[in-house]
Amino acid sequence: MDNILNQIGIENYIFLATALFCIGVFGVLYRRNAIVVFMSIEIMLNAVNLLFVAFSTYHQDASGQVFVFFSMAVAAAEVAVGLAIVVSIFRNIGSIDIDDLKNLKG
Repeated sequence: MDNILNQIGIENYIFLATALFCIGVFGVLYRRNAIVVFMSIEIMLNAVNLLFVAFSTYHQDASGQVFVFFSMAVAAAEVAVGLAIVVSIFRNIGSIDIDDLKNLKG
């Protein structure tokens, strides 16, 4: 049975991951909401994970997929800590706009 990656082609995975990464970069650079910035960072991380899995399958080596597993576990912990910080800031300031957070410098 033919491998699904050979049917679709690795170029399509590279194009999709590039598009997702560019959307994430756009979200980080141009949005002022902390939640949207966190989601954009997660989109960028998922684009890289997609490439790891695609190239791991293409080269028939499971090490890329193992790395994605650990990367997603770290990303889940990062999101939990990040959202806790955002909730704490929202309780103190009443806003999660990044421009308002510049006043926290001291």
